[in-house]
This record gives sequence, structure tokens and C-alpha cells, in this order.
Amino acid sequence: MAGKTVLVTGATSGIGYETALGLAGAGACVGLVGRDGGRTERAASDIRAAVPGAQTETFVADLSSQGETRRLASQVRERFARLDVLVNNAGAIFDRRAETVDGIERTWALDHLGYVLLTLELLDLLKASAPARIVNVASAAHARGRIDFDDIDCRKGYQPFAVYCRAKLGNVLFTRALARRLAGSGVTVNALHPGVIDSGFARGNRSLFGLFWWLARPLLKSPAQGAATPLFLATSPEVEGASGGYYSRSARIEPSAQARDEALQERVWAMSLAQLGYAADPTRSP
Repeated sequence: MAGKTVLVTGATSGIGYETALGLAGAGACVGLVGRDGGRTERAASDIRAAVPGAQTETFVADLSSQGETRRLASQVRERFARLDVLVNNAGAIFDRRAETVDGIERTWALDHLGYVLLTLELLDLLKASAPARIVNVASAAHARGRIDFDDIDCRKGYQPFAVYCRAKLGNVLFTRALARRLAGSGVTVNALHPGVIDSGFARGNRSLFGLFWWLARPLLKSPAQGAATPLFLATSPEVEGASGGYYSRSARIEPSAQARDEALQERVWAMSLAQLGYAADPTRSP
């Protein structure tokens, strides 16, 4: 990865931090994205201490906000002459329903639309850097997800894990729809299940899911183990040119039947673009 530039979201802890650390260790210049400036700088400092000579850049943004995500993309384009790998990792599960500044349910806004918007806003830079890779951290939980087009903002009822599963299904649907649009561009996109990881994404969650997570912690994998598949997809020559896949334990597997439904992929794609305010498909050349 020497001479390559990568961007990792949700890089201050957990899988994101371990992925950034691994990429820095492989020689890449790593951009770390976090919500809190202090934590993001500390993560970058820790990586430089662990990897002598590591090159890091820090960016601060709340990826549930469309305005902040667009600002982040603009900063990345200003500071990076190229972008070889984008790792979309930032996400959370919330015990209570809330809406973002854009009026969108925040789990869907952060865990799904955040991936879509940042990717589309950086797509020209990725294409100019081809061959380039997009890595979407999804979850096996996508198999339990259901897309309710009549209530995507969960106004009729909010169940934290069900809403999280919906967003993770969104990640896989987005990956496959985008892969079709990027065919022949030199940019690949793949999604993955990192395993069930003892990360901070459910910390402080007061729902039954949060209680389950706390009780299950001794059985969970470490964040370093969770980073193995993102690192594989970001760096391995074995997946050079491979796109539209879903991976677990660094091996391609089939996602759920819903995730493979092309009509559903296209419907969610169109809905996502509308929620993000795109008047036309930004992947289509004028």
C-alpha cells in the first residue's frame, strides 16, 4: 500500500481504528474520520506511535448530517490528490428514535445514507485514482432487515435492532447497485460482515439489544479480528477487479435473497438519491 491514500470513517475506535492501523502499517497514507476532533487526533497519534513513519490525516464530521458529509468530501478533495481506497465503516445502533438535522431517522441516515453520500461525493476522485476500491462494512444482520418504503423513518414503531438490520441491508443493496454502475471504471465496491465484534457501537444503548450486547461481550471477537476482512478487501491482490461481492472471514459468500434482489436494489437506490437531494443519478455521465 506504499504510495496509496485511503480514507476510513468511524476510525477513532473499534473496527475502524484497527483498519486504519493496519493500512498505516502496510504503508498507506491514512485519512481518519471521526465525529470528535480530540478523539480523532488521539487515534492518529496512537497510530503514528505504533507505526513509526506513518502518514495520517484527520477529518471531523458527523456523517448523519448531509451538510457535514458534503463538507468532509470537499475537504478530502482539497487535501488528497488521489484516493485509492474508501472504507465506509461509521455506524451505530440507537436505543431511541431521533431525527437528524435533515429530518431523517438517524440510524438510516448514518448507517446507510452516510455511506451513499460520501461515496458519491468522492466518486470522481476514486475514478481518477483507478484502480481504486470502496469497502462497505455491513453485517450479517442484513439478512433480518426489511425495507418498509411506507415507513422508512420508523414513525409507526421503533425497534433498535430491526432498524439497524434495515440499514445494514441498505449497505448490501447499495453495494450491488453501485457495482453495476461502476463496471469498467476501474473502481470496485464490496461489502462485508466483520463478525460479531466487541466494539463501542452499542455502548450506552439501554434497549434489550444493549443488554444482550453487554452480556455477550466475553464471547465476542476483538476489533482487530473484525478488521481482518476490511483489510483483506482494501489490500489483497486476490480481490483485484472483484466487485459487487459480500464477504465474511475474507471469503466471498452469498448475502440474503433480499440483498440479491435487483429490483429492490434499484428501488432503494432511487429512494436514497431522493433522500439525499440528487435530481439525477450522479454515477451517470451527462
